[in-house]
This record gives sequence, C-alpha cells and structure tokens, in this order.
Amino acid sequence: MGFDFALLLGKLGSNRLATSEYSSIVSMNLFVALLCACIVIGHLLEENRWMNESITALVIGICTGVVILLSSGGTNSHLLVFSEDLFFIYLLPPIIFNAGFQVKKKQFFRNFMTIVLFGAVGTVISFTIISFGAINIFQRMDVGTLELGDFLAIGAIFSATDSVCTLQVLNQDQTPLLYSLVFGEGVVNDATSVVIFNAVQNFDLSQITTAVAFQLIGNFFYLFITSTLLGAGAGLLSAYIIKKLYFGRHSTDREVAIMILMAYLSYMLAELFYLSGILTVFFCGIVMSHYTWHNVTEKSRVTTKHTFATLSFVAELFIFLYVGMDALDIEKWKFVKDSPGTSVEVSAILLGLVLVGRAAFVFPLSFLSNLTKKARHERIDFRQQVLIWWAGLMRGAVSMALAYNQFTKLGHTTLRGNAIMITSTITVVLFSTMVFGLITQPLVRLLLPSPKSMTRMISSEPTTPKSFIVPLLGNGQDSEIDLGPHVVRPSSLRMLLSTPSHTVHHYWRKFDNAFMRPVFGGRGFVPFVPGSPPTEQSTHHLVDEETN
Repeated sequence: MGFDFALLLGKLGSNRLATSEYSSIVSMNLFVALLCACIVIGHLLEENRWMNESITALVIGICTGVVILLSSGGTNSHLLVFSEDLFFIYLLPPIIFNAGFQVKKKQFFRNFMTIVLFGAVGTVISFTIISFGAINIFQRMDVGTLELGDFLAIGAIFSATDSVCTLQVLNQDQTPLLYSLVFGEGVVNDATSVVIFNAVQNFDLSQITTAVAFQLIGNFFYLFITSTLLGAGAGLLSAYIIKKLYFGRHSTDREVAIMILMAYLSYMLAELFYLSGILTVFFCGIVMSHYTWHNVTEKSRVTTKHTFATLSFVAELFIFLYVGMDALDIEKWKFVKDSPGTSVEVSAILLGLVLVGRAAFVFPLSFLSNLTKKARHERIDFRQQVLIWWAGLMRGAVSMALAYNQFTKLGHTTLRGNAIMITSTITVVLFSTMVFGLITQPLVRLLLPSPKSMTRMISSEPTTPKSFIVPLLGNGQDSEIDLGPHVVRPSSLRMLLSTPSHTVHHYWRKFDNAFMRPVFGGRGFVPFVPGSPPTEQSTHHLVDEETN
C-alpha cells in the first residue's frame, strides 16, 4: 500500500499555516532574537558608564514597538500582550530567588531592622502621601470617573519600587550597604505594596474603622512572618533531603533539579495560600545558599550558581524588553489622543508624588536608624541617604502589573479614566527607569568617589585566599569566621541596640553550629563519598596550605 509522505507533510504544513499558533511561533522567534540582540548590545556597552542591560532592553523594546506599529498601519505595537500571570508566576521568581541566593547575608541581616523600617513603614508613608495627593489633585482634573478605591490603588501602585532595576544599577561588591538597604527594602516594599493593594480591593472602603486599620496591620505581620517561615522551611527541607539522600553519589543532575524545583515550589505554595511569594522565594534563596548549596557536590555548586544567575539574567531582560514593547499599546493611547496634555500632566504629577513620597520616609527613617548605631561607619550619612532616595525612585513591572490588574480587564479597557491611568503608569515607568536608571551609576561615583575604600569600611567580608584559589566555587557570601571570645556581651538594652550585629551574629553562629548544621548540613558537614570530587573540608585544607 503506497503512502505519499510528501503529500502528508504538505497538508500538515498548510494546516499549521492556517492556525493562529503560527503567528505565536513567529512572535516568539522574533522575541528570542531580540533577547539575543539585547545580550550582544549589552556586552558591547559593558564599559559604558551610563548604559546598562535593562535600559538597553527597554530601548530595543520601544524601537521594536515603533517598527511594528508603523508596519501594521497603527493597529498593533507589540508581539506579546502584557500578562500578570507571565510576570508573577514565571519571570519574577527566578530573579528574586537568585537575589536571595547571591546576597551577602551578614550585610543584609546586619541592616535587617532598617530594611524592614524602610520597606514596611516607609511604604505606608509613601502610600499615604501618593494617595492623598491623587485624591486632592485628580478630582479637580478631567481624568474620567475614578472612585476612592482607584485613588488608593494608585497609592499602592506607585509606592512599589523596582527591585529588578536595583540589581542592574547598584553593585553589591562596590556599595554593599546601599545594595543591601535598597534591594532589601525593595523586596519588603513589593510585599507591602501587594498587601495594601489587595486590602484596597477586598475591604469595604466606605466604612474604614480602627478595627479595619488594625486588621490591615495584623494581616501584614501575618503575611511577613508566614511567608518568611515558608521560604526558610522549603530551604531547610531541601537541605535535609540532599544531606540525607546525597544524590551526588549517583547523579549531580538530581541535586540541581531538586534545588530548582524546591525553590519554585516554595513560591507557588505561597501564592496558593495567598502569602507573599516574593518574600518566600527570597528567604528560600538565603537558606539554600547557607545550607543546601554546601551539601551538594562541587560540580553541582558550580552548575547551580551559574544556572540561577542565568535564569535571573534572562528573566530580567525579558521583563524590560516586554515592558518596552507594551509601552506603545495603541489601544490604551487612543483614548488619550484627544487630550495628550492631560496624560502628560497626570504623569508629571504622579512622578512628583513619587519623589515627595520617597523623600518623606527615607530621610526621617534614616535619622531614626542612625540613633541606634553607635559606630560612625555603620550610620547612613547624608550622601548615602540621597543615593537610597534616588535608587528607589524607579518604578517597574510590579507597578505595571498592579496597574493592569486595577484598571484593565484581561489587558483591555474601554474607560477613559482607566486608560489615562494605564498610559500614565507606562510613562512613569519608562521615564523613571531610563532617566533615573541612567543617572544612578554616575551619581554613585560622584557622591561616593572611592567605592573601594567604602567597601573596605562598611563590608564585613574580608578577602580570603579561597576567593583566589576557587573563584567559581566561592559562594561570594559571608565570612564564616567565629568571633569567639572577642565579642563583648551586652550589659544593657541600650548597648544591645547600639551594637546588635556582632552580638546577635555570635549567638546565631553558636546555635547554628550546635543544632542546625548537624541536622541540615552546610559548610563543614558535607559527607565524603569515595571517588567523589573534593569536599568543602578538602578545599579548606588546600586554602590553609596556600596561606601557610
């Protein structure tokens, strides 16, 4: 029985050409090609003091949107429609996890109270100022029909900083204090903004009472604590599983897979139970870097370190390219074409409120934070406060996602007021990311002209011979030196508040070494399997020989 394969393939091809899936394939091909272009151009601009890859991706996205808009006769401007699910479920988790995995833990927890103060209290202050300003200004303008819930949602939307862009414009090694404060604040800020945003949507705003206010505060603390515990629990569980089963004696692929899947599972569980996935996956990354990473083979350490960094890098580029292309969505802009001045005016007012709202908490809260720090080099001086204020002005994909959630239905809107809010959000995101992002690095060089000396002064992590011997295996995290008898025991509450870091760290290290590491592994507790690569202990032995 004869069979014409060419005819069959031709029919299959014609069927595929007739489906809408083919256009999606074309769009994805173009999008991946643009991602490759972002990487190449970003590499060529590596030494440029003004540009970074996030701004490069934004510019390429906008230029691509212009080309598509012109080629389609003004009917379409993007390859993909902005999706909250794509952003929150697929793109954001690897970025936040890698930030927690790579963060300098000692520097982060040394400033933990300041970070929470900025991220929680500061966000509430910013939300209040932006919401109050929006209510009093926009009600006097012709911006369409907006209710009280919309104005409060605007406050939550524009109080959310862009943690992703912070990773691009600040260097963790050059400015560790600024990085830990701004990025750590950004993580807590995003969680707080989402809590406020959900509260605005779920609570009856016509009857705001003291009980409702306390319920909001209690909801935030519940969210913060449970999300943190869930992330830490997922990290500890992965460490225990890998330590007990030691997949590496059979396959390093299983080690890498279980780390990736457990990290993603923690994020999805947080979303399932209506917690903060951002906080959960961030603290999961911190715990995994402290325990799980040291329980795997050295090949897996290299693999996981670069895999997490690569996934985060690609997701960041995807987000900025995505936002750049969606900025020219003709459907939203056609509603404001008759009154472009109103849209520009609204964008300028929102930008001014963002500037004022951030300044209203950065400088006062920095003053309060400095009161608890006795050592001069641990205080946040005025130049650093200016940089913290400036670096947190950028608004990004979180603001975009919340704005689309509030003012559109499945990415579409037919109301003029909602369209103005969407286009104004896009304008603020583009302006703040490109202008503030371009100026941040030169501003750091101007206000902190000697970052190397600043790093030596404020970083708690001395350079060790290990960083030169095994640069690929060094986790780049923390010094594991025990301070031992040199720690001064606090004789009063005032002394504990003024110099808490060394004291708390000392007791944490004693607890960690006595109880946590024997159960969950970590540095010094990696089991030795004959024929396997050298363990952490053999690496330390090599370091000691080199030092001697």
